[in-house]
Amino acid sequence: MSTETVNPVTGKIDEQALVTKANRQDLRFAIIGFVVLVVVMATLFALVLDFMIDGVPRISGEFLTNYPSRRPEQAGILSAWVGTTLVMSATAMLAIPIGVAAGVYLEEYAPKNWLTDIIEINVTNLAGVPSIIYGLLALGLFVQIFRLGQTILVAGMTLALLILPIIIVATREALRSIPLETREAAFGLGADKWQAVWMYLLPAGRPGILTGVIVGMSRAIGETAPIITIGALTFIAFLPPAPLQDTFPFVNFDWLNSPYTVMPIQMFNWISRPQAGFHVAAAATGVILLSMTLLMNGLAIYIRYRIRRSSR
Repeated sequence: MSTETVNPVTGKIDEQALVTKANRQDLRFAIIGFVVLVVVMATLFALVLDFMIDGVPRISGEFLTNYPSRRPEQAGILSAWVGTTLVMSATAMLAIPIGVAAGVYLEEYAPKNWLTDIIEINVTNLAGVPSIIYGLLALGLFVQIFRLGQTILVAGMTLALLILPIIIVATREALRSIPLETREAAFGLGADKWQAVWMYLLPAGRPGILTGVIVGMSRAIGETAPIITIGALTFIAFLPPAPLQDTFPFVNFDWLNSPYTVMPIQMFNWISRPQAGFHVAAAATGVILLSMTLLMNGLAIYIRYRIRRSSR
């Protein structure tokens, strides 16, 4: 105990001095935290403002509908944003149902033994594995062993593996946060285990599950290392087949086996060139990519808000 908090006359602890010292330490910590926050946010704001100043004037209808070109003034991102949309669609179709189902099983059905403990530890650790490791795994497993090719499907599978731990952990935390009374009420009404999960727990946990899904998708949309590893193209002047068609069965899955590129790779390709026009095009692509990410997060916040309101 510090001598500053001991009364020299009585030899007892001076509680007022102890509280004052603790408040002083809290104030110092708050000031340091605020300064760090201001510096980080100012740096981020400066970076975003810099590429918005360069990139926003470059955005136009031609930029969105033109293919990449060797001439900076004619270069566009049609193949890049279409490829990004299709890869994210494949990622969502694979990662969301598998991740939510795995989270539900581990939290509600899995027996509590050493095997599930090992699985839980591995799932938690996989959330922090560098993305390049997933790219090397996909290259060796999907491309070289299974010979699935360097396609949109493989890219979706790779990014799905990348974000699965995030979705699983978010699903488990969302279910874990539901009060025990909800489960007891469901069982009291005669529901079995599956009915309680499907009709009560999943609806109650939707906001937390949705948050994990959007966090995972936001990470996947900006990943470059695993996509480059499995062979995404840096220059592509054609589009994959359309997922929808006019004739029966009206749905086409040929796009899953098509070559592709994505916006982060297109940015990397342009920023590595010496012409200033390509650097401006890369900044414009960054603005669009940031807008897509913010739109996705904003939509998730809106859906979560509506779900919370409807559940009250």
